[in-house]
Order: sequence, then C-alpha cells, then structure tokens
Amino acid sequence: MTDTNPTIGNDQTMKVSFEFFPPKSPDMEGQLWETVKALQAVSPDFVSVTYGAGGTTREPTLATVRRLIAETPLATAAHLTCVGATRQDVQAVVEEFRAAGVRHFVALRGDPQGGVGSRYEPHPGGFENAAALVRGLRDMGDFEISVSAYPEKHPESADDAADIDMLKRKVDAGATRALTQFFFDNDVFEAYLDRVRAAGISIPIVPGIMPIQNLTQLKRFAGMCGASVPDAFDRRFAAVEGDAQGRAAVAADIAAEQIADLKRRGLDEFHIYTMNRAPLTLATLARLGVVGAKDRTEAAA
Repeated sequence: MTDTNPTIGNDQTMKVSFEFFPPKSPDMEGQLWETVKALQAVSPDFVSVTYGAGGTTREPTLATVRRLIAETPLATAAHLTCVGATRQDVQAVVEEFRAAGVRHFVALRGDPQGGVGSRYEPHPGGFENAAALVRGLRDMGDFEISVSAYPEKHPESADDAADIDMLKRKVDAGATRALTQFFFDNDVFEAYLDRVRAAGISIPIVPGIMPIQNLTQLKRFAGMCGASVPDAFDRRFAAVEGDAQGRAAVAADIAAEQIADLKRRGLDEFHIYTMNRAPLTLATLARLGVVGAKDRTEAAA
C-alpha cells in the first residue's frame, strides 16, 4: 500500500515519553532492547518501565531499569504499585530503585490481585490507594512523581466527580504530572481537561497515546479499562484487510492525526504506549516531523 499521508506536521519541539514493559522471555528481551535503541534517537523526555501489581515483575522491572540507566542516556522512571504489599515492602522496593539511580516514579494503585473487574482490597498495613502511595513516596524523598488520569473515568470510580476527586487527592499528596489512560476521542479529553482545571488541578495532564498494533486486541483491552474505540477504525482497517504494510500505515496515520489535533488544541507533551515495538511509534512520529524518527511501518500490525 502506498502511504498517502507521509507527513502532517514538522515539529522539532514536541515532548514525547515512552512506556516499556519488562520482557518475559529472551526473545522479548531482544525485541525490547532493539526498540530502546531505535527510539533513543528521538531523544524522549523520559521513558518508563511498568511494574506488576503486587510486585509480580519486581526483579525484571528493576533489571530493565538498571540497564536503561547504565547503558543509555534516557531519563528513566519506574512504575510502582501498592497492591498486595505492606508499606515496608514498598519502601524496600523504592530504596532498591533509588540505589539504581531512579529519581522519577509513576505511582499507581495497581489492578486488584484477582484481576481487572474483581474487588480491590487494600493490603493490611499497606498504602490504601494511589494518593497514599504518592504521599509515602513524597515522604521518602524528593522524587518526581507521575500518576494516572482517566479521560473516560476509571472503571471503579462511582462517577466523573469521584474520579477527578481522586486525581486531586494524588496531586495534593505531591504528584507532579498525570499520564492519561489511552483514548481516541479528543473532544472527550478536552472536556475532561476542562473539568480537571475547574477542580483546581494545575499539573501537566499528558495524553496517553496508543498506536494500534492490533485492533481486535485493542478493543478487548479497551473494554476492560473503560476506554472507547471509534467505529470508524473498523472501516479504516477493513480497507486494508490482509495488507500488513497497509494496516501499519493506517495505524500510524490514526495516531499521528490524533496527536496533531491535540497539538492544535494546545497540548505539546505526549506519552506513547510502545508495547515494546519501535516501527509504529517511529512511523507515527515521522508523520509529525519529529527529529530522529524514521518512517518505518513494517510489521506493526
């Protein structure tokens, strides 16, 4: 398929950050480090590494963070959750990350131990929620602390007001940035941002961007986390059914169009969920004219 929309911008100043997850196999480890090498050329503001609820990826996360800090110039943030852990457990993990050179945490409550959709129960002696975790981190050191935000409401929040109240509690506890759950309707995000600002929350609210590696899998994941996926995406991908290169081009177009529209609305910082794959992220950034991004769309679908 011929790419009919190679560039929709020419941006040398836009800030981007990337999320990675710790690899679960030697093959996945190789893929991660190839991705890191490719995306390093973009000079992201920072990168983050996820951390499983209850510390299920503690050692792989720590190993990945250590290598990023030791072998790359990338500012590296470590995700941290409080599910299934005492305060002492969390503090011990923080000290390990601090010793590795981490000065930026992405503080999250984490999914319930029974999985998404099950009832969350705070661990006895642990941090009861993300706001308490942020306060605990702030008491432990002068860290940069990012937290989560939900343009379409966290599935467990009673309503939008309760959701924004939780964000405000995290900010009041010491959070310095919010990274949003992925979304695709920029009108929804703009309305959410208006409500956030009206609540007196002034920290940066950074849009989370999810380039679509696989539409079917994305829909399944979106259903679990309360995000909506436009019906128009089905039609766009149906037009390139059976064409891997075409699917990758459509996915990059969608992500670049979303970012370009958000920039027109005054946003200049974006957090990209890479899924440990470089081609689609690079193709998206190349369409936006970001320095260091080469237009590579192969094998992204």
